[in-house]
Amino acid sequence: MANAHWEEFTDGLDEDDLAKIWAFRSFCRKLPDVEERIHSADVTYARKRSFTSAYIKSHYLEIGIELQRAVTNPKPRTSFSTSKKVTMHRYSLRQLEDFDDSIQDLIIEAAETVGPGTR
Repeated sequence: MANAHWEEFTDGLDEDDLAKIWAFRSFCRKLPDVEERIHSADVTYARKRSFTSAYIKSHYLEIGIELQRAVTNPKPRTSFSTSKKVTMHRYSLRQLEDFDDSIQDLIIEAAETVGPGTR
């Protein structure tokens, strides 16, 4: 069933955009105890709580990463509080190689800190 939703979500994306969103998906699906939630607008990964999401807009991989701290490196496009403890960081990645270790490390941190849920 998830593949059917994935096909709908990615319908109309060109090869470069598919490669970007697929890299994000492949990375997140390798994290332990993660649930994939495919929506019409984005794909989200969660444990008890969602911690990262992504979609393609104007050939950019738009990623949201929720963390229990503010991050300045890599510098997010924008960041804002989603609760007293959690800050959403938004990144716009133009090239596949921009989905690098620094972004992946933040996703791992989000999975480990925000994913289990906060009190």
